Amino acid sequence: MIMEKVIKTDKLLGLTSIEADRRLREFGENAINGKKKIGPFVVFLKKFNSPLLIILIVVSIISFFLGQKTNAIIIIFMVFLSAVLDFANSYRSEKAVEKLVQKVLTTVTAIRDGVKVEIPFKNIVPGDIISLTAGDVTPADSIVLEAKDFFINQSALTGESFPVEKFVTESFDYDKVDFTPENKNIIFMGTNTVTGYGTVEVLRTGHNTEYGKIIKQLSDRSDDTEFEKGIRQFSYFVMKVNFVLVGLVLIINTLMGRGIFNSFLFAIAIAIGLTPELLPVILSVSLSRGSIKMAKKHVIVKNLSAIQDFGSMNILCTDKTGTLTQNKITLVKHVDFHGNESDAVYLYSYINSSLHTGVVNPMDNAIAEYKKLDISKFKKIDEVPFDFTRRRDSIVVDDAGKKILITKGAPESIFQVCKSCHDEKGSFPFKEDTVKSLSDQYEALSSDGFRVLALAIKELDRDDIIYNVDDEKDMIFMGFMAFLDPPKEGVIHAIRQLEDSGIEIKILTGDSEVLTQKICRDIKLPVKGTLIGSQIAGMSDGQLRAVVKQTTIFGRITPEQKERIISSLRKSGNAVGYLGDGINDAPALKAADVGISVNNAVEVAKDTADIILMDKKLEVLHDGVIEGRKTFQNTLKYVTMGLSSNFGNMFSMMGASAFLPFLPMLPKQILLNNFIYDMSQISLPTDNVDAEDVKKPPRWNIKLLRKYILIFGPISSVFDFATFGILYFGFSLTEHQFQTGWFLESLATQILVIYFIRTKKTPFFRSKPSKTLLINTLLLLTIAWVIPFSPVGKFFDFVPLSVPVLASILTIVFIYLLVVETAKRFLYKKIAAKLI
Repeated sequence: MIMEKVIKTDKLLGLTSIEADRRLREFGENAINGKKKIGPFVVFLKKFNSPLLIILIVVSIISFFLGQKTNAIIIIFMVFLSAVLDFANSYRSEKAVEKLVQKVLTTVTAIRDGVKVEIPFKNIVPGDIISLTAGDVTPADSIVLEAKDFFINQSALTGESFPVEKFVTESFDYDKVDFTPENKNIIFMGTNTVTGYGTVEVLRTGHNTEYGKIIKQLSDRSDDTEFEKGIRQFSYFVMKVNFVLVGLVLIINTLMGRGIFNSFLFAIAIAIGLTPELLPVILSVSLSRGSIKMAKKHVIVKNLSAIQDFGSMNILCTDKTGTLTQNKITLVKHVDFHGNESDAVYLYSYINSSLHTGVVNPMDNAIAEYKKLDISKFKKIDEVPFDFTRRRDSIVVDDAGKKILITKGAPESIFQVCKSCHDEKGSFPFKEDTVKSLSDQYEALSSDGFRVLALAIKELDRDDIIYNVDDEKDMIFMGFMAFLDPPKEGVIHAIRQLEDSGIEIKILTGDSEVLTQKICRDIKLPVKGTLIGSQIAGMSDGQLRAVVKQTTIFGRITPEQKERIISSLRKSGNAVGYLGDGINDAPALKAADVGISVNNAVEVAKDTADIILMDKKLEVLHDGVIEGRKTFQNTLKYVTMGLSSNFGNMFSMMGASAFLPFLPMLPKQILLNNFIYDMSQISLPTDNVDAEDVKKPPRWNIKLLRKYILIFGPISSVFDFATFGILYFGFSLTEHQFQTGWFLESLATQILVIYFIRTKKTPFFRSKPSKTLLINTLLLLTIAWVIPFSPVGKFFDFVPLSVPVLASILTIVFIYLLVVETAKRFLYKKIAAKLI
């Protein structure tokens, strides 16, 4: 239906305004909506969509209705604070990204009613005749009707670093359109004109374009990222532990005749003690600090949890163009017949590129920028422009009275017009073995990933001012010019940094695998294996999963195949990052654990990405990885501490309540204990992280967390029961004296143990905590020990204790810390090595 209307469009008159309006109503605006914009309020509500936050909200609601309003308010405040911090950072990042979005051309020259007018992109319809010149963005998928040196940059769609020439074909079947980037008479939405000009006819608009089809694939991600999976597993783990222990506490205390209500109140206090309610705040503060640090290094974090995923990332998939390479065509070699560098080859190619008046293509620019020469003695006489039949162009110059024809173009085309070959020793006949030798040299350069032009010259024996293609014969072959998109400066060092940090780099590109192999050799990136798109197309998901780990280069692949590759890597247990900036990268950015784009990327890539780089450099990624790992490690410190000391204390409380004639600690005392402990950990995001802990990607390891419970939990309980025995049987303390003594002991062990849990090294001597952490923890511990001796203590039913009791408690705390240090060393030497 669209094709029938397009075929009736008059190339000179274009569409009438009436017909264009009718088609606009029928086919809709030429617009593509990427991710659906969600209102700020909905975005804020989504921040509460976490099992851990849901647990905390439920606990706070129960506490509120059981009369523990103060505790309920504290928990809700912490949950709300974490959501606000997350939302504020995300909102600020989104606004920053919006400011970074480059303002692309929003109008295009179209013919309407026989007149050239500027039409907004969104009003372009199938059948429109539009004109494109250098710098113009293609507004829709179109067919070329007229072209002159019409080079299109398709890298945003295909990943190719070299512009592709588009031209008119003799015949065209509107019913059988081949919408592939290789089609030389089709151009696509989102690509841009590099040189020349073209008149094209619009075939498809909006979501019917190739760009639009890619956007459709960007549905909401169904899989959690690596970090989200870890948080979810941990939340479920805490939930299970809570259900078991709370149930036991409720049953035991009810059977002991303490009443269902009091027993339930005590059980809820235990549940709160076991729940790491400060974890969301710790996470948000840590991630916010990380995002601020990264912003100073020109990295914008759109999605806070992406920092954690950065830290966990063990595979980085990246496109080639502009990431590993400069995305700029450069002359690399100018060689003679023998493959030796030749100044004569460069001189004549420089004259040809500098003096012709046709539209300059990227390789002409590369020749001109390679080295400046003084060619003032050469006077231009005439030129024979490039055409697609000859695939070469020529310049005629006067050199001190001699007329010289200089021709450059595709090697096969140049071979056809040569009669002899030239080197530093002179000229010799262009024989069959000569052609074979040159063809071999050309193929060798091509196999190394170079784009190659050949050069020939000829001294003209007639004095004329007009020359034509008939003069391109009996020429002398001079040599080859080889072009490449060279590696970026500093990329080798950046790759070494990432590899040393345990991150493997894989290249996913729509460009040639041969060219990519050349780049890998230049940047010293080891290549384990190579796959191309046609091979991947014939593989099942299971087959692909079996080979992706052992493959470094994926060449000539489609956007869909990029997405399949990343999904396969993730399903194999890897945390995958993807760096890309084109339309074709959007599905891969969405599929990765962390999507990374750049400030000058196409809008859909920036919209999809989690992180935006102000500079497309691998160096800044390494900084982000380190920040992510520091954040991850400080988060784990809080989790492992809570699971070791908190679990031990709450288990001890449950056990003590079974034989003591009174509760070992009142519910309000438990909540105060928990609050002071949590406040002491609020400074954990500022803590120093050992260098060894950021060398490799960290992961959520539930098995290791279980080991923490099984080792440090019982150690804590043993010392708790020792405290119980000394306080109750040794000193024969009363109910409130006992509760005060255990409050002091449990807080001291819980707070001070951070210095031992926070590092695998010897605390203070080989690993120092941050000043903020040190001051905060010691200050809060001091406050906790002062409370029983202050008027505030009466509110919590605390009473002052004697010096011998306090000395006994301090002795227990000291011995406990020594045992924890010994157990920690055992854990990391004997157990952790098997689990990590």
